[in-house]
Amino acid sequence: QVQLVESGGGWVQAGGSLRLSCAASGLTFSGYAMGWFRQGPGKEREFVAAISRSGGTTYYAGSVKGRFTVSRDNAKNTVYLQMNNLKPEDTAVYYCAARLSVLGSTRENEYPHWGQGTQVTVSS
Repeated sequence: QVQLVESGGGWVQAGGSLRLSCAASGLTFSGYAMGWFRQGPGKEREFVAAISRSGGTTYYAGSVKGRFTVSRDNAKNTVYLQMNNLKPEDTAVYYCAARLSVLGSTRENEYPHWGQGTQVTVSS
């Protein structure tokens, strides 16, 4: 079955950087668009970034645009989220998600496959 495993989360001071990875198995990765979502303490899960199956088209939430970069390596079945200039409000559990489509989506209900999440904590 499809399995998505996130890694790379941790604790970082404000202004620092982290790179999240999501390793996929059980699917033809190059046929899937990928998304990143996050859920902060006491908040709803929200869209962060998405990337098309080729990697040529990306989308970002306004709150992370210019600071976060989504990329993928189809040879390694892995999608990445490079997070720079982190802020305390970026503190959340970060999830990757997959959907069988050319393009990614900002809507979480359009992704049938999800990882278990990785915690990112940014201190001020």
